[in-house]
Amino acid sequence: MASIYGQIDFTDDLKVNLFRKGAKKIYVNDSLLKKQSEIKNYIRSVCFCSNDINIVRSEPGYRRTWIDKVVSQLEPIYTDLIYRFNRLLKQRSHFWRSESFQKDQSSEVIESFDIQMSLISTRIFRRRRRALSRIRPYVEYWHNHLSKSKEQIGINYLSGLENINKQEEEERVISNKILEQLQKQRSIEALTGKCNFGPHRDDIEFLINDISIRKYGSSGQQRTFILALKMAELDLLRNMISLAPLLILDDVLAELDITRQNLLLNSVGKDSQCFISATHLDKFNQSFLSSSQMIHL
Repeated sequence: MASIYGQIDFTDDLKVNLFRKGAKKIYVNDSLLKKQSEIKNYIRSVCFCSNDINIVRSEPGYRRTWIDKVVSQLEPIYTDLIYRFNRLLKQRSHFWRSESFQKDQSSEVIESFDIQMSLISTRIFRRRRRALSRIRPYVEYWHNHLSKSKEQIGINYLSGLENINKQEEEERVISNKILEQLQKQRSIEALTGKCNFGPHRDDIEFLINDISIRKYGSSGQQRTFILALKMAELDLLRNMISLAPLLILDDVLAELDITRQNLLLNSVGKDSQCFISATHLDKFNQSFLSSSQMIHL
């Protein structure tokens, strides 16, 4: 077993026990957390690693995971919403393949699923969209700062939800529309056993001057945008929770050119505690190294 100890804001003591086999255990002030996700109630962090380029470049699942992590740090209860939705989705899929459905094809059970899914999906939809509207100005600032340009940034939430007004935030209205969509695709779902509508199918679109970065952006544009996205996430959390999150940079300088490296290094560590991992120190300028504490492993 290995243990990691830390102190959060000089008030809470954190301990993580790691085992060769089995799940890790997390303690706050010597009390075991029942759910590991509860650690978000005590400590906030933003991590940027080389694989994060997939948020911009790869399939929608990476973007959904990213926005879900952002929302869960702003509203820790969101983690439970995602857990409940995924469990409901699994139960729903199991029902379509079950013997009870094959025998009597009762619609009462699936109607119950529809109602529950519409309520939870609405809460997920509204929180994701609200978080994107909040982070957008920070992304615009950081993208302009990192690229030294005035390109127009766009961030759109792409949902299968039909006829939804962007300003429409009433939960009941959105829930009813989701319920209608679930009912429309029920016949296909009965054949495939898969639900093709809901938060698990949504996507986020990133644009520069109304052009998709994922489809048409250069490698440099994609890297600049993901860096702006992560720095925006840091600023958003700092301003929303009035607490500076930890910033973790996992060997990211290898992914950036010299100009972007210097812009990033000049920006980090001013308001947040920053941890940077690297395999070589020659990427860092001397003034940055002299003001940093180094640990060699």
